[in-house]
Amino acid sequence: MCYTWQKKVMTMKKIIQTKNAPAPIGPFSQATVHGGTLYVSGQLPIDPGSGEVCGNDVRAQTKLVMENLLAIVEAAGATAEDVLKCTILLTNMGDFAAMNEVYGSFFPQNLPARICYEVCALPKGAIVEVDAIVALR
Repeated sequence: MCYTWQKKVMTMKKIIQTKNAPAPIGPFSQATVHGGTLYVSGQLPIDPGSGEVCGNDVRAQTKLVMENLLAIVEAAGATAEDVLKCTILLTNMGDFAAMNEVYGSFFPQNLPARICYEVCALPKGAIVEVDAIVALR
């Protein structure tokens, strides 16, 4: 009986929330932890203080998106080096090179796996969104 209880407690989902990243704009968490893995929801270029989308180009938006994403990663006790995989959504694949340059500056080593899609639209008129899967130590 005790073993079953301990096993269940160890596999429960934990919610991660930080004021250093924007509050969710829908019925979801900034991130969840389960079984030693952090799942970060897609981050938009939203200023955590104002709640508004900031940046008029993909470079500025990507920088803010990555700052928001890594604020959540850090709130969970991890770093950029612990990021295993990112999914990137762009509204214009023509922005790929500029996004890639900014994105890469956040991962100077131990690069995560990644996939990038072009989508027709993102919430709040954003032009880039990034989510992540992160290993916790």
